[in-house]
Amino acid sequence: MSEPILERDPADPRRKHINPMLKLVLELGPLMVFFFANTRGEWLAQTFPILSEMGEPLFIATGLFMVATALALGVSWVLTRSLPIMPLISGVVVLIFGGLTLYLQDELFIKMKPTIVNTLFGVILLGGLYFRKSLLGYVFDEAFRMDAEGWRKLTLRWGLFFLFLAVLNEVVWRNFSTDFWVGFKVWATTPITLLFTVSQMPLIMRHAIEDSAKTRE
Repeated sequence: MSEPILERDPADPRRKHINPMLKLVLELGPLMVFFFANTRGEWLAQTFPILSEMGEPLFIATGLFMVATALALGVSWVLTRSLPIMPLISGVVVLIFGGLTLYLQDELFIKMKPTIVNTLFGVILLGGLYFRKSLLGYVFDEAFRMDAEGWRKLTLRWGLFFLFLAVLNEVVWRNFSTDFWVGFKVWATTPITLLFTVSQMPLIMRHAIEDSAKTRE
């Protein structure tokens, strides 16, 4: 039987895992590349003249963002012979909207990317709840185990949080400069997400299930 293209269910013992720090680098690395390239776009264009053909710094950043995203997915595939679902969805949107940004030389598309991705994540999580299935296990791997009620509540909160991020992105890019939007995307959205994650720890602790293997020990 051939290996599945998408990552296996978290409960599947055949699921391959990536070192947590490497996983974090693969998820945040493309975003940092995007921020650096936008900030140092003129320097990059002078140092690597071929990049100047893309246009302004934001377009250079978009092109490098697409490359970094594809590389991150490629590394995940090499290490696990499967593709992580959430980064894959984000990557597909990055490539589509990034391609439109470069082809049409219109920054609108790359600015709308976070709105589309977060809306998709929110709808997917909330839609999963409708069918009585929590999909957060694919995001959190085996970091913790909870009872069904805990997963339901956590999935609901994350679904609503993703929709909040979608609305927040729309407010920022429509009312502030491009440089402010890029900075906000990296230095505000990421910390907000981390703070939200930490704020869910009381819920996680209340509904945590002790590992039966550890209990037997």
